[in-house]
Parts: sequence; C-alpha cells; structure tokens
Amino acid sequence: MADVAMPRLSDSMEEGTILKWLKSDGDEVKRGEELVEIETDKANMTYEADSDGVLSIVAKEGDTLPVGETIARLGEGSEGDGGGGGEDEEPAAEEKQEPDAEEESGDEEPEEEPAAEEGDEDSSGNGKPSETPEPAPAEAQSSSGNGDGDGDGGRVKASPVAKRMAREMGVELAQIEGSGPGGRIVKADVEAAAKGGTATAEAEAPAQEEQAPATEEKKKDVPAPVAAPETDGKSGRGDVTHQDLTRLQQTVARRMAESKATAPDFLLNVEVDMEEAVEFRKQLKAAAGEQPAPSFNDFVIKASALALRDFPRANGAYRDGKFELYSRVNVGVAVAGQDALVVPTVFDADSKSLGQIARESRVVAERVRAGAITPPELSSGTFTVSNLGMFGIKRFVAVINPPQAAILAVGALEPRPVVRDGEVSVRSIMELTLSCDHRILYGADAAEFLARIREYLEQPLKLAL
Repeated sequence: MADVAMPRLSDSMEEGTILKWLKSDGDEVKRGEELVEIETDKANMTYEADSDGVLSIVAKEGDTLPVGETIARLGEGSEGDGGGGGEDEEPAAEEKQEPDAEEESGDEEPEEEPAAEEGDEDSSGNGKPSETPEPAPAEAQSSSGNGDGDGDGGRVKASPVAKRMAREMGVELAQIEGSGPGGRIVKADVEAAAKGGTATAEAEAPAQEEQAPATEEKKKDVPAPVAAPETDGKSGRGDVTHQDLTRLQQTVARRMAESKATAPDFLLNVEVDMEEAVEFRKQLKAAAGEQPAPSFNDFVIKASALALRDFPRANGAYRDGKFELYSRVNVGVAVAGQDALVVPTVFDADSKSLGQIARESRVVAERVRAGAITPPELSSGTFTVSNLGMFGIKRFVAVINPPQAAILAVGALEPRPVVRDGEVSVRSIMELTLSCDHRILYGADAAEFLARIREYLEQPLKLAL
C-alpha cells in the first residue's frame, strides 16, 4: 500500500489544510485524477494522484498537516512498486505472480531472454524455464537476478524491470536491499546499486577492481556530513510558538491569497525623471512656510488620480464576467499599521489640490498607526499606491488589492547617471512598477496609463492645475 504524502505545492509551503476530498474512501483512483483540494500559504490548489490504487483516506477535511505527512494511502493491486512513479510498466502481472516463484519466472523469462543474447531456446513451451547444463556467466548472473533464490533457499523479490536492469548492469539482486513494499527491489534500487558499485557478476569483477581505486579516490573528496545540533527530537527550529491572527491580519491574508489565486496579473516598469519635481517641491516648501509641503508620494497620488480620470478602465474592476467602471477616483494609500498592511482611502483625489491630498494622507496614516482608523476610511478605493522608497527599495512588485484593476509600486528617488542629448548627466530618478489584472487592463492600455502617470510627474506643474 503506497502512502500519499502532503505535497509541497509552493516553495514556501510548510503545511497544508485538507479542504475537500474529491474522491471518496474506497474509490478506485487512476493516475492523474484530481484527488484532493488543499489550502496552501498562497492559494487553494488541487492535487492529482501520482499512481493508481484504491483510496484509503487518512486525513479528514479540515485537518492541517506538515509537508510530507501521510494524508491517504492507495491500496494494493494498483500502485505498482509502492509509488515508484510509473517506473515498472508491468505492475499488474507482477503482483499476481508473487505467491509462486516458479510461476513468476516462467511468465517473465520468455520476454527477457533476448537480453541474455543466447542462441538456445530457453522456454519449453509449458510456461516453465528450461535448464541449461552450463550457463554462461551472463546467464548465471541472470539466473540469480531473477529472484528464485539467494543462496539460502530464500527468494529475492524484485520487479520485472528491476530484474532486467540488474542483468544489463551486472548487479546482483541478492545483495540489494529493496525499498519497495515488503522489501521488494525496484528500478531505483538497481540504479543506486549500479552507481555505487554495490554488486557485480563474477565475470565483471576484474573491471570493477580496476575502477575501485578511482571510486575510493572520489570518496575521499566528499566532505563529512555536518552534525545537526541537538534538539528535543520534535523540531530543528528550536522552541515553536503559535500566534493567532487578528481579524485584520486574517482579512489581509484572505484578500492577498484571493488576488494571487484569481487575478492573472502582469507587470510594467518605467523610470521617471523627477528632476523637475524635485525643484517644484522646493518651491512648494518655501511657499508652505510652517505647513508641511506635499511629499513625492503625494505627487504620485495626484498624478495617478489624473491618469485614472484619463483611463477609466484602470479605475475599474472585473466582476462576474463584467467590467465595473467607477465615476469617483478614490486612491488607496498602503500604510504599514499594527503588524498588518492597511490601505486608507483619499477620496476624489483627482479633484483635490496637492495641499489637500498631503493633509489628508498624513491624517489617515497617523490614524492607521494609532489604531484609530475606521472601516469607512478603508472602503471604496478604486486604485492603490504602495511606496517603499523610504526604505531604499529601488523597485518591487505589489499585490493587486482586489477587486481593483491595478496597483502602483513606488521605488526610491535617487540620483543616477543618465544620457540626455548625447551627454551623461546625473538626474533624480524614481522607478514605478504597475501590477495589472489582465482581465480588465490589457498591455497597450496599461502602458499608456503608466506613461501618462510619468508624464504628469515629469511635468509637475500640471499637478497644480
């Protein structure tokens, strides 16, 4: 009976939750059929059976198990050599041959005799192998590899493919420890033995001895394994504590998983020359006096809002096979809150001045950090801006905030050498990365939309109109 382990369905997955069994206990399962729906750290995914068999469910729906833990078993008669992944192509016949060694040998020998390259007929036509008085070395090895005896009258259990490979590679089955069900030798065991030089026929012993020095020399170059630190036997990660998610964290986790699972996203990236924006902000700071001047992120919010007005589909969503287009332009601003990412909204950002946007964005950011933000202030966003430039991040990819059509990731503003009119000069450059839902925003439309944002930022006086 082959075990079905909790699969690793993503690089970061450490455990999974059984959401729904798509087959019932006792059902006949064919390789490639959908077996179970599993919730991972990224999305809900369906896992397919990798072998045939009768399903015996171990883990119930709702159970959470680590990767590698047994969730089900596939019964005998269908799993071949214990889940070897299709390595033996005659599994059904082999299983029926187990009780009788003579019968097993008789069924398989006629098919495999050409590998021995003998001119004499090996079968007497009654299903039993004929005996040859003085077998050649290859035949002697083949005879021992058939699993009829191991020197003590015992029987070596091996699959047909394993037996054939043993003869071809000169490996003695009696000296191999099988990894299949009941200790049966399978294809992988023979390959491992052949690579490691576990056993060969006497006829090939001289060649093996010639290769031994090289093998020993190779072994000397292999470093010794690093001893793992002592643990309590449960985990190599030390003491493990579990922390429950807040309702907000649960919502963020659910929405981000929903976004990655449902939105076919694509990315666009541009560099923006912010040299004129830097000069324009200096003038605004001088004019603002004691009042805080708009930040570069406020510039991005305003530029995005104006571009959204020019490209209505970017200010929409894909829902139930239809486009939703919104008349108001409400830009969400991603803010790092109390152990969660919160997105308060600047409403009607396209019709507000830079000063108003600056004041409102500061107020909602402070309310997020104080834990005083209210649900209405987090609702009705039509587009989102996420800025990590203050942490020195040049560029990054933000996850779309569903059901919005896109999200803009803003990188650091920094001086870089650029070519202008054939000459190299140092300019203030900022990178923007737009993540788009391809169901509503197509490549050309998204490229024009992002280019319009860049145009507003590179000509900042348009933001004041």
